[in-house]
Amino acid sequence: MIVAVPAGLLTSKGYTPTGFDLTQTPCLEAASLCVQTARWPLVPITIPFNDLRPVLRELETEILDATERVLRSGWMILGPEVEAFEAAFAEFLGSEYAVGVANGTDAIELALRGAGFGPGDEVITVAHTAVATVCAIERTGAHPVLVDIDPCSYTIDPVAVEAAITSRTAAIVAVHLYGHPADMSALRQIATRHRLLLVEDCAQAHGARQSGRMAGTLGDVAAFSFYPTKNLGACGDGGAVVTSNATLAERIRRLRNYGQTSRYEHAERGINSRLDEVQAAILRVKLARLPAHNAERAQLAKRYSQQLTNVTAPTVQPGNEHAWHLYVVRHHDRAALIATLSKAGVGTLIHYPRPVHLQSAYADLGYAEGSLPVTEATCREILSLPLYPGLTNAQVDRVCESVMSAPPPPSTSSSSLHPSSP
Repeated sequence: MIVAVPAGLLTSKGYTPTGFDLTQTPCLEAASLCVQTARWPLVPITIPFNDLRPVLRELETEILDATERVLRSGWMILGPEVEAFEAAFAEFLGSEYAVGVANGTDAIELALRGAGFGPGDEVITVAHTAVATVCAIERTGAHPVLVDIDPCSYTIDPVAVEAAITSRTAAIVAVHLYGHPADMSALRQIATRHRLLLVEDCAQAHGARQSGRMAGTLGDVAAFSFYPTKNLGACGDGGAVVTSNATLAERIRRLRNYGQTSRYEHAERGINSRLDEVQAAILRVKLARLPAHNAERAQLAKRYSQQLTNVTAPTVQPGNEHAWHLYVVRHHDRAALIATLSKAGVGTLIHYPRPVHLQSAYADLGYAEGSLPVTEATCREILSLPLYPGLTNAQVDRVCESVMSAPPPPSTSSSSLHPSSP
C-alpha cells in the first residue's frame, strides 16, 4: 500500500514528506505515528511520484526476449550485448565511444581517473546535485570545489566557475540537472582558456540537446547513469562513460576492469566497474524507445506549465532541448504545497532538500550556510511533481488542480522572479 504522510509529522521525525511504501520499516513507523496522533489520516497515493510499470508493460515482451537471449548465451559480463549497446549508445549521441560501467558514480570517477586526475587536484562542481557527483570526485582523491548555480536553469554558474579557479584546478564537472543542459558554450571557453577537462554529468540528461548537439558530446568526456528511474533506465544499476577521445576511451576500458590489458595482465591499478550483459540487452531495447518517451515527457511538461500559475515552473533557456527527467517547481511555502498534494493523493519528492555543502558528511569541506546563496534559496522552495511515460493527461490535470488550490506566493516572493517557458 502506498500512502501520503503529511509534511509536518514527517519533518519532525526526519522523514521526507511524500508517499511511502508501508512494507518498509521506517514507513511503518511513520504510519504508526500518524495513527497514534490521530491528527493526520493516511491518504492513499493515487498518482505516484514515479511509476516504472507502464514502460515495463509496454516493453515486456522485448525485455523478456532480451533477457532470455543473454541467459541462453551463457555470457554474463562484458560480452557481445555490452559491445552492441556501447556502439548503439555512442551512435545515438553522435560520439565515437561509449564504455559501459557499473553505475553513474563510477562513470564520473573513471572519467576523471582516465584523464589522469587525483590527489592534489581540484575539481569544480555544484552543491545542488545528487551527492554521487561529489562522492565520485572524492573517490579519485581530488578535492571538490563547490560553486553556485544559475537561478533559472539551476545548473552551474560559469561566472562562479571562473572565480573558483586556482593553480590546482584540473577539471569542471557540469551537472545537467533535471534534464536541462548547463551553459556548455561558456564553460567550454573557460575550460579552454585555463586548460581544464570539461566533464558532463548526464545522469539526468539522456537525449537533452544544446545548440543541436546531444548532451554527452558537449564536453571532453561525459558520465551517464542508467539507474532504473532515469530517462534511459536499466532494470538494475548501470552507467557509461562517453567520449570521442580514443586514448581516453581505451584507458577507461582498462580501468573499469582492474587495469587489465589482457587476461591476468594489469598495466595499472583499476577498479571493478562492469556493465553486465542482461542490463546491456535491456538498455538496447529501451534506447530504441527513448526519443518517443522523451517526447511524451515534454508533452506532459508543457501541459503542466500551461496550467500552473501559482508556482514558478521550470524554464528552458534558448538553444536548449530539455530531457524532462524531472518537472521541478518552486513555491514560497513548500510545506503547504506538499500537504495540499498529499491530501489529494499526489506523490512528490524534493531534488534536493539539502545541498551537498550543508550535509553533515561534507562539513569538512568548510562551506558555511550562506556561502552558496542561490543554491540554498533554491533548495528551500523546490518540489518535484510526477512526470514519467505512462502518466496520463487526466492525472496531470488533477495534479495541476491540487497545486492551484495551494496558497499563492506573495508578489515579492523569489518564487515569482522567473517565468516559465518549457
